[in-house]
Amino acid sequence: MQKIVLITEDAHVKEKTEKVLAHSFELICLTDIKSIFSFLYDSIPVVVIVDIQNCDDYTFDAINQIKSDPIFGSISFIALIFDNDNLPESERVFIDDYLKIKDIESDLAFRIRLSIHRSKRLNEINPLTRLPGNISIDREIHNRLLNREEFAIAYADLDNFKPFNDRYGFGRGDEVIKATGRLILNIVKNKQPSGSFVGHIGGDDFVYMMNYDSIEDASKEIINAFEIIIPTFYDIEDRERGFIESTDRQGNKRLFPLMTISIGITHNRYIQFTHYGEIKETASKMKTYAKTFKGSCFKIDERQIRN
Repeated sequence: MQKIVLITEDAHVKEKTEKVLAHSFELICLTDIKSIFSFLYDSIPVVVIVDIQNCDDYTFDAINQIKSDPIFGSISFIALIFDNDNLPESERVFIDDYLKIKDIESDLAFRIRLSIHRSKRLNEINPLTRLPGNISIDREIHNRLLNREEFAIAYADLDNFKPFNDRYGFGRGDEVIKATGRLILNIVKNKQPSGSFVGHIGGDDFVYMMNYDSIEDASKEIINAFEIIIPTFYDIEDRERGFIESTDRQGNKRLFPLMTISIGITHNRYIQFTHYGEIKETASKMKTYAKTFKGSCFKIDERQIRN
């Protein structure tokens, strides 16, 4: 079920909202917007409903921070108000819609569906992980190059994912993809809360962008965390053996080790890229190089060419 976050200290508002959304969405209730940041890294909601009856500047700043982040920009914010007199100035906060508290039971479900429809039309996200997809990734790289920002980009890919998917089915394969997306997002955002980016290319391929000085440590953490969680997706017998029997791309039965993750990294600190396609191609080549090594690893483009 799609996730909705409600932020309110008003028990009456919470009760009315739960009544409306109980059978249509998974509702997560928080009393303070400060709590939302750790939640976002684990599970990106489609809509956040914020009770702004007694809002302070921190709440508005937090909303603006989330909406300005290219990863979370697709989240729609609906503000609950007592009446039109407590509307914030339009240029002050990025709110997508407003709803009077007295209209929760009659209008909230419709407003949520409208917000989701509008967000899908305006934003391109992967439906499984709710991370930005290929169009958003290309746009992010293009804008960074256009603004002459120094950054590093990593391409991450799971090794032996297809045999796992064939052995255990798409349902468990999807859980691996979602867990990997959450893992990468958590580590990247904890390491660099501002100015970082995580995207889902598709399938078992991810991309993340960070400061050059942060991406190596983040990649080490991603590998370490992946090595810890990935065995839990296997049946205990396969986990203890350290391999599974599955079918390769030629249709032959083979033994495959547990999944690993390969990460290829490039950057524009010393290497000049003029087009997003160039830096993407280089990161992809580094990922392919990383896949030639046994086990999980990352390989970084170490060319020191100054232009």
